Formats: sequence, C-alpha cells, structure tokens
Amino acid sequence: MTAGRSKKMCPFCEQKVTYIDYKNTKLLIRFISQYGRIIPKYYTGVCLGHQKMLSRAVKTARQMALIAYTR
Repeated sequence: MTAGRSKKMCPFCEQKVTYIDYKNTKLLIRFISQYGRIIPKYYTGVCLGHQKMLSRAVKTARQMALIAYTR
C-alpha cells in the first residue's frame, strides 16, 4: 500500500476569509509566479472558491495598474 498525500488546508479557509481585496497587493503577489502568471491551486493549496476570488482580484489589480502584468 502506498501512503496518500495529506491534503493541504486552504490558507483562506483557515482564517475564514470571505472576500479577497484587489488592493491588498502584498497578498496577491504571493500567488503570482516570477513570470506574472497566477499560480494554480494545486501548487498553492487554495480551494476552488478562493482560487476564483484570487484570480478575479489579481485581474482587477492588473487593470487598475496596482500589479504589473509581467515582472
């Protein structure tokens, strides 16, 4: 038998976050790769609902010129 991987708990669910603000650039930068792409949820451990909120916040922050499209 092989040992299964332990499932990571979503960092936003642990803190009971209901909304990810696009103005919080320090938080958003943690979820962007060195090439400016949004890191997938299977690398970050974020759940589906928070990943959708996160990607929407990153895209809004890019349009508002708070985050660069590329690094």
